Amino acid sequence: MAEPSDHELIRQTLEGTTSAFDELVRRYQQRLVRSLEHTLGSRDDAMEAAQQAFVSAWKNLSGFRQDAAFYSWLYRIAINAARTARRRKRVETSSLDRLREAGQVAEDLSPDASPDHSLTSEECVRVIRSALAEIAEEFRQPLILREMDGLSYDEIAEALGIPTGTVRSRIFRARQELTEKLRRLFADV
Repeated sequence: MAEPSDHELIRQTLEGTTSAFDELVRRYQQRLVRSLEHTLGSRDDAMEAAQQAFVSAWKNLSGFRQDAAFYSWLYRIAINAARTARRRKRVETSSLDRLREAGQVAEDLSPDASPDHSLTSEECVRVIRSALAEIAEEFRQPLILREMDGLSYDEIAEALGIPTGTVRSRIFRARQELTEKLRRLFADV
């Protein structure tokens, strides 16, 4: 038996089957948190924004346009919740421990691994995260959604509420900025 589509689960939820919305949460929670973590730089902030997004989606599900992708709509809700939270906190830091907890820093536990190797790997991650954090959010978000979450240009446009051409130009500019920042940072390392 094939899994029900997102639109079928939404229909069932609107008809009163709460377990259908639970399936949407199971389907998209990890993906949303991972994407938000890259955008926000903090797993805690990402989890909080994702939770707020699901609550808001539940409350506003009747307003969902059936011609849109559910994940794109959900991501837009989450990013708006994150922006609101960020305005309150004004903190954009991420520790290497949080990256490690999220599985973004591979620990080489092989007997041949040298301490220098893991330090170099950790330093690379730190430098890249630092360079990415310096890029303006309007450029960083589309790049993260494309490169780390694997969304198409159209999906990113829908999620961010901007035209596809704007998505393409922002990703292009973000890549240029990131390349230049990394070039300078790695020259200093």
